[in-house]
Amino acid sequence: MHSGLINIPRTAAELSQLREQVFDLKNKLNAIIVAHNYQVGEVQDVADFVGDSYELARLCGDAKAKTIVFCGVDFMAETAAILSPDAMVLLSAATACCPMANMITEKDLNEWKAKYPQAAVVSYVNTSAAIKAGSDICCTSANAVKVVESLPDNEILFVPDQNLGHFVSTQTKKRIILYPGFCATHAKLTADDVKLAKQNLPDAKVIVHPECRPEVIALADAALSTSQMIRYVQSSPADSFLIGTEEGLLHRLHKDNPEKKFFVIASSLICPNMKKTKLENVIETMQTKANRITVPEDIRIKAKRALDRMLAVK
Repeated sequence: MHSGLINIPRTAAELSQLREQVFDLKNKLNAIIVAHNYQVGEVQDVADFVGDSYELARLCGDAKAKTIVFCGVDFMAETAAILSPDAMVLLSAATACCPMANMITEKDLNEWKAKYPQAAVVSYVNTSAAIKAGSDICCTSANAVKVVESLPDNEILFVPDQNLGHFVSTQTKKRIILYPGFCATHAKLTADDVKLAKQNLPDAKVIVHPECRPEVIALADAALSTSQMIRYVQSSPADSFLIGTEEGLLHRLHKDNPEKKFFVIASSLICPNMKKTKLENVIETMQTKANRITVPEDIRIKAKRALDRMLAVK
């Protein structure tokens, strides 16, 4: 077990100077900075909004800013570009990608759709714009069950995360067809990791992400999206928690609940792509207006339809 938090050695003066540069550039660009819960603490702390994929998608859809600086990975910035076509969307770290999103191509999706022509296609937002465009509706880990239940179809092709899809299958009577993709970071967490952590901290609540393996979820007190985890710990009477998701979330958990203790279950829960963004990246991206994310209009319109359907689910 680890208390998490990756720290970058900086003096207080250096950090202050970098933050001032970020805020100055943000004002000049009339920009907003949005960051995923898995970003390093220094990036979360300069963001106008920090959240999970669902919260960030809804925010970007409502954003009026001329520029959106996205601190996350490529598919998230694409989602912002889909929902806010008039804004300039900049990805703060050019090479920050999602390996799971790359596990399914348009060709793969078309082959699976041909194999299961009666199935409605539900795509996790952790996908490219092209996959969203070929889907009936999108979902996030926060609303996947509600999205599936909202559909009239009894057969669902769920792409690309087989672990989230399996979790959904335990919450619905519908037939869920699982595409064999997965989150490389969450898949590293094993049942043995959870058992060992529970032995060391038997009174701690265990909360894990539904991208984890089924045998890991079976050992947890709850399987929740990151936003749901935040609300869970705030309302829980427990004072210590074992966290089974990317360790970046611990920064916010500590910040919002200083009286409680949080431990990441295993040291393997670090997404290398989420950790590519530092304050220097944010500054350089705004200075150069580099890493602009655009989506071809024909794909954007189709992908937006799938995202709008998701956002309409209550």
